[in-house]
Amino acid sequence: MLNLGPIIAGFIIGFIIGLTIKNNPDSNIVFTKSSFIIMIIVAIIVSWQLGSFPYYNDLPIATGFIFGAFGLIAGKEISNL
Repeated sequence: MLNLGPIIAGFIIGFIIGLTIKNNPDSNIVFTKSSFIIMIIVAIIVSWQLGSFPYYNDLPIATGFIFGAFGLIAGKEISNL
């Protein structure tokens, strides 16, 4: 059974944080397509190492963490528009 609570909460929190990241022209931090790919790979590895909550039997990964990372990327892309 898939638990939607951590998925929705993780995505909303990640989306809000992604919206707050602004593109400052004076900053040296630049998010390119390759940095988003690396963020997704690292998020999958970390969520796999975290594992699921003890009594959740849906997936062997931390779904709240992975959807938080997806929300961060989505919020960052929306803020660029």
